[in-house]
Amino acid sequence: MKSMPERDSSNTAMRVAELRAAHQLIDGEPKILHDPVVLRLLGEATLQKIRDNAAVLNSPWLVSMRSHVLLRSRYAEERLEQAVARGVGQYVILGAGYDTFACRQPEWARGLRVFEVDHTASQRAKREKLEAAGIAVPPNVEFVAIDFEHVSLCDGLAAASLDFSRPAFFSCLGVLVYLTEEAADGVFRLAASFPEPSEMVFTFSAPDSVLEGKEAERRVAIAKVAETMGEPWHTHFDQEKLVLKLRELGFSEISFLSAAEAQAKYFRDRTDGLHPPRRERIASAVVGRRL
Repeated sequence: MKSMPERDSSNTAMRVAELRAAHQLIDGEPKILHDPVVLRLLGEATLQKIRDNAAVLNSPWLVSMRSHVLLRSRYAEERLEQAVARGVGQYVILGAGYDTFACRQPEWARGLRVFEVDHTASQRAKREKLEAAGIAVPPNVEFVAIDFEHVSLCDGLAAASLDFSRPAFFSCLGVLVYLTEEAADGVFRLAASFPEPSEMVFTFSAPDSVLEGKEAERRVAIAKVAETMGEPWHTHFDQEKLVLKLRELGFSEISFLSAAEAQAKYFRDRTDGLHPPRRERIASAVVGRRL
């Protein structure tokens, strides 16, 4: 059988890393996400480019995008800390890109086994940057190369040291929109197959039909940018139907981070223009229990 051509490393993942770096360089205090590692990972040339383009990065649509990127990581990591306190000992980062949690993990995460999942080219690019920056990969981290549009996520993770009989925490941030609905359902199904109190934090995109005005225009613009980078959007979820799907799979505690909650916890009294997304696009689903 003819082998499939290898994908290039993700351009959108690099743009996300640059947004996290921009937060460290040009936004105010306190940081929504404190990430000194991303600055080392990207290197001085990229950091200077960010400084030189501060005005552009403070345009409304990039401020909104930066706010969302920071919020989703902060929320996922706080939910992870709570899961660890409940006894969860495995952390699976789906579509890890240039996520830096593994290299800045706090003391409470030292007992975790961390699995970074991404396709081969992106994973190789990240590891090359880590090596070039002299950033050591902690011993509790395992890289798992899977293109889960073409390889079963379950089969790919089964080849790693992930223990399917123990609870795990999954993060899937900025990933589902790029998958087919079938592949996205496979991600949900996998996380739901783990024992309680396993949990998944994920982001999703609402259908075009619920958007209007500037929000709809911004969606079209961002989707076009992603498509020009060779990473088109495919899947959007209606929130009510998504809840039904998750409950059928075995998730019992499903919650969506509201703008009001995000404002109160992460954005209160900020003077740099960062703000919570208007729409609920960040969710948590816990397997088989009520919190």
